[in-house]
Amino acid sequence: MNGWIILDKPLGLGSTQAVGAVKRVCREAGLGKVKVGHGGTLDPLATGVLPIALGEATKLCGRMLDASKIYDFTIRFGVQTDGLDAEGEIVATSDVRPTFAEVEAVLPRFTGPIEQVPPAYSAIKIDGERAYDRARKGEAVAMKARAVTVFALHPQGEPAVGALEDITLAAHVSKGTYIRSLARDIALAVGSVGHVTMLRRTRAGPFSLDHAISLDKLNAFGQWAAQSEVFLPLEAGLVDIPALNLSPEAAGAIRQGRVWTGVATDDGLYWGRDGDNRPIALIEALAGTLKVVRGFNL
Repeated sequence: MNGWIILDKPLGLGSTQAVGAVKRVCREAGLGKVKVGHGGTLDPLATGVLPIALGEATKLCGRMLDASKIYDFTIRFGVQTDGLDAEGEIVATSDVRPTFAEVEAVLPRFTGPIEQVPPAYSAIKIDGERAYDRARKGEAVAMKARAVTVFALHPQGEPAVGALEDITLAAHVSKGTYIRSLARDIALAVGSVGHVTMLRRTRAGPFSLDHAISLDKLNAFGQWAAQSEVFLPLEAGLVDIPALNLSPEAAGAIRQGRVWTGVATDDGLYWGRDGDNRPIALIEALAGTLKVVRGFNL
């Protein structure tokens, strides 16, 4: 098993639990012990696209973590919590409720390269300890601002009339962006406070909800569902990279991790494939020379 299961992660399930569920259904399907990893954590309170890699596809998890993501999220105005979500304790309130136009007017401030302070309840390490562990112990956690990029940010649905209790937005963001922090800062920018009540990831790298299966469908894989109903090939995680057809000689060299020269192609990152269209490796091309970035044992 070398490929992907794209789970539409349900509310309340952690990413680690989702990986455990995939390992379990693989055993139930008679596949034995399979190496499994995920391509980007989703909090239990979030739903949506969770890429889960199996076998040799786990070598691409790092690329998936670095990929941009798209989220739908709802900001509830008037209350801020310590975790910036619906489970946190209330730390601030406001009587201010913005209009749709007021929210729309501040969104350009949060589009493009921005500086953002992550939530205290996050997995970022401070002096070797997770920030959320320190926060849960009641420690004051000073989070440093970090540079992220918001590629697009816009409201979902039709404009509402009058003061808003909440609003749903869609955001296309770079790695490292915290939607909870984005919601907090948007609420502050309109003179209120706020927190996230709904967070749904609709795309992670090349994978969208169109590729995702439900937890019920995943569980069925361990019982009767066909592999094709739940499983995507390894190369599905490489669609954003051009493929490079390799000669038998070049394919042999790349499989052995050797440099191959004399290739007429543009510089850049490729995934090399053999005559049977099997992925061999991620390869970097520079001045006609191919070097292995990550090899696949297929």
